[in-house]
Amino acid sequence: MKKWINRGFKWYYAQRYRSIQRFIQYPHQVQERLLRQFIDFTKHTEWGKSHQFRAIKNIDQFAQRVPIQNYESLFPFINRMMMGEKDVLWSGQVQWFSKSSGTTGSKSKYIPVTSQNLKKCHIRGTWDTMALFYNNRPDARQFECKSMIMGGSLYQYEPHPKTTIGDVSAIMTYNMPWVGRPFFAPDIKTALLADWEEKLEKLALAGANEPNIVMIGGVPTWTIVLFRRILELTGKSNMLEVWPHFQAYIHGGVSFTPYRKQFEAFFPSDQINYQEIYNASEGYFAAQDDFSRNDMLLLLNNGIYYEFLPIEEWHKEQPEAIPLQQVEKGKQYALVITTNSGLWRYTPGDTVMFTSTYPYRIKVTGRMKQFVNAFGEEVIVENTDKAIAQTCQQTGAIVLEYTVAPIYFEGSGQGGHEWVIEFERPPHDMEIFNSQLDLNLQKINSDYEAKRAKSIALKQLRLHPVPQGTFIEWMRFRGKYGGQNKVPRLANHRKYVEEILDFLGNMV
Repeated sequence: MKKWINRGFKWYYAQRYRSIQRFIQYPHQVQERLLRQFIDFTKHTEWGKSHQFRAIKNIDQFAQRVPIQNYESLFPFINRMMMGEKDVLWSGQVQWFSKSSGTTGSKSKYIPVTSQNLKKCHIRGTWDTMALFYNNRPDARQFECKSMIMGGSLYQYEPHPKTTIGDVSAIMTYNMPWVGRPFFAPDIKTALLADWEEKLEKLALAGANEPNIVMIGGVPTWTIVLFRRILELTGKSNMLEVWPHFQAYIHGGVSFTPYRKQFEAFFPSDQINYQEIYNASEGYFAAQDDFSRNDMLLLLNNGIYYEFLPIEEWHKEQPEAIPLQQVEKGKQYALVITTNSGLWRYTPGDTVMFTSTYPYRIKVTGRMKQFVNAFGEEVIVENTDKAIAQTCQQTGAIVLEYTVAPIYFEGSGQGGHEWVIEFERPPHDMEIFNSQLDLNLQKINSDYEAKRAKSIALKQLRLHPVPQGTFIEWMRFRGKYGGQNKVPRLANHRKYVEEILDFLGNMV
């Protein structure tokens, strides 16, 4: 019976794949039609009236009438929506709000999730991801076996209890289409538990006793914690001994590059796929469509109208964005999105680079606030992830987590970078690892290389290896334990590095 159900889904996903091919063929027309629909649907709202949506006839007029927004500029409107006000940024009343994990700061962000955004962006993105997966794997068995999701939790907003807040993964899980629920493990109640340690233990127990898990999704840090606990419970040497039918890990939110070797050790088989997705609190943006590539297809018919900020515009008071048809391969852009949740020309803070413009494919390169540029070196997360991966390959080490900060000039001293690294498998010689990491970063980033020339401006990076478990315990200490919370990779300040080293010192 289950095989027949899976065959039915294969047919369904084949139809969805044809619709994906249509927006690949007509990307600009699809995007302009989406924007037109958004404007028509919201012209009666407070935002639509104040920006004269009835008078907007094209994308140029839209860009002229609506300035680029950040969270601070939209928060007064969002706050009123959380209190139950309707027709503010979007038509009608909004019940759901996704809580951002706030990787670049302690302040949480609350993003409206309208019924249209939930169904025609987040859930549609999930269906499209599976359509792409089935297109790549004719032997896909997601609707013959079971999948597991490591998500967050939900709670009522105290000032207005009719409003529900939670990680976007939790909102999606709670509103999972009924047809998918029989193929989900363990159960919705467990998936939405607020106590992360209780949830982790129950997920581990369920995973240890369910051999038919074929797919799992979640942030790598916490997925690794789950796998370790399952292996501890079962006494098995790897996860394939626990889940013999396993096919895929769905990942996103952070680069998978530093984690790949650890996952390959958990699943020692070349038949496992690691499909990258780009699903944020603000929307489901992209999914890997070709498993032979390391980029993602931009989902253009998914409730999001895209614009892009070139790097020279990032820190201007009145930045100018360009539409999709003007982007170029190989250049860094910050996302500007208009969504069916009422985010108008909003900058979520992520940076991307196009690897292809037919179809439009991207790689996430970092965040506008996650970089180190204290000395003009312009180091971004993509640089450091790649340098770590190359150095591990050269030295045989495996890195679990890391974060980087600048070392500022003091008196006549030199500046530099300070790396805090947690190893799964340390290198045989830490000094060789240190110097090789520095050399690899120079090869990847010419600005860093120029500043490192003869050590005139920057000295060789300083490396602090820390014991296993340091980052997870630090995340717990700062209230960022579990769910969709991520370790901040880079910062142009020393707050995170000093917090970790102080925390480690207090543990001793």
